[in-house]
Amino acid sequence: MTSLAPLETLYTIERGPALPLPTELLRLHGQLDFPPHPGRPYIIGNFVSTLDGVVALNMPDTRTGGGEISGFNEHDRMVMGLLRAIADAVVVGAGTLRSVPDHRWTAAYIYPPLCQAYQQLRDSLGITEPPLHVIVTAQGAVNLTLPVFQSGEVPVLIVTTPSGVHRLKDQAVPPWVQINVAPGDGAVSASAVLEAIKRLHACNFILTEGGPRLMSDFFAARLLDELFLTLAPQVAGRDHTSERPGFVDGKRFAPEQSIWGTLIGLRRGGSHLFLRYAFEIA
Repeated sequence: MTSLAPLETLYTIERGPALPLPTELLRLHGQLDFPPHPGRPYIIGNFVSTLDGVVALNMPDTRTGGGEISGFNEHDRMVMGLLRAIADAVVVGAGTLRSVPDHRWTAAYIYPPLCQAYQQLRDSLGITEPPLHVIVTAQGAVNLTLPVFQSGEVPVLIVTTPSGVHRLKDQAVPPWVQINVAPGDGAVSASAVLEAIKRLHACNFILTEGGPRLMSDFFAARLLDELFLTLAPQVAGRDHTSERPGFVDGKRFAPEQSIWGTLIGLRRGGSHLFLRYAFEIA
């Protein structure tokens, strides 16, 4: 249980059957529904951004994850937990992992007060294991002594390149960590990530939490069904000393190949806005 106030629903479009949210989650968030998607996983993105479009502060020797962007907002963590609670797999890039090296991408980890409600939701959806943690790294530049790899609490899939796998195998690989080699020695494509997941794990919902370059790959391949975007009432600013990306980085779409979303949900928690957009997929 939590003393958190419910989000205020300002706008929503019903798009399909409602998920069986436990009473506490339904009270805090409101109904959550998705359109039918037979025969394929539904791909959801989740990001938090400042008013001026910054998703990572990128300060040296400082933790610069989403918490610093949201102000460690409880509503944001509650929504993150809800999305992780329905996910069969959570995809993050190596840069995101380095920014929060002790993290585990589970609902209970991000918002412990609702751990029982999140687990009840997973049980009702027939999900018997923690979400598969999918770490994407072209260069194999991840430290396998980090808790996500060593704890044994979650199954892990690393998707990398032929050169990346050689670097990874210089370290001891725990038995619950699997490595998939994507073709080519450039960036690992979003399509290759999804193929690697499908070979290992049947999925109804796949959640990607970035970073920005990985998110740009999902947009470029027209694979993202929805984006949940928290807009935090912070102005972070930018200067020449460090890169402060938006939630898409490394690819340009407009004006040649603009990607337009459809607003399907808007909720408010204090001065934070919780937006939900749908996108046409390939």
